[in-house]
Amino acid sequence: MKLSEVESHMSKAVEATQRSFNTIRTGRANAALLDRVMVEYYGSPTPLKSLANISTPDASTIAIQPYDRSSLAAIEKAISMSDIGLTPNNDGSIVRLNIPPLTSDRRNEFVKLAGKYAEEGRVAIRNIRRDAIDSIRKQEKNSDISEDESRDLQDRIQKLTDKYTAKVDELLAAKEEDIKTV
Repeated sequence: MKLSEVESHMSKAVEATQRSFNTIRTGRANAALLDRVMVEYYGSPTPLKSLANISTPDASTIAIQPYDRSSLAAIEKAISMSDIGLTPNNDGSIVRLNIPPLTSDRRNEFVKLAGKYAEEGRVAIRNIRRDAIDSIRKQEKNSDISEDESRDLQDRIQKLTDKYTAKVDELLAAKEEDIKTV
């Protein structure tokens, strides 16, 4: 496994963590809240964002305008069944989600959820490190690389791990600040 591959995999783990953070609700409307919502459309689960135009007309409302009006009921049902905790309002052409202000208890729950997502990101990065170091040790055992090269590569991989773990921690701190801001 090359260092560039290791860095690429770690970078993707950080991006995945960021996407997970985007699905956590803060006090403001954000279209990314609906990224994980799947709608049963003609018998197959379809991402909501591919069935409708999602916009945020103001800080406390998300408007969902389906491309096909016949999918309104399915969209409304999918949002109700999802774990975002919002009740859709259907006016016949647009589904609206009103974002209520968060209570302090709910904010604390979201901070814990963000911590869980961050830990998943850190675990993914550590797994990438473990796989890379195992690969280097095999190369050393097969005499493909010297012991010094092996140690050097392992040190570099550890530095990459520290760098990307710090990025996850920065993202977590920013998300916690965003959640706690009233």
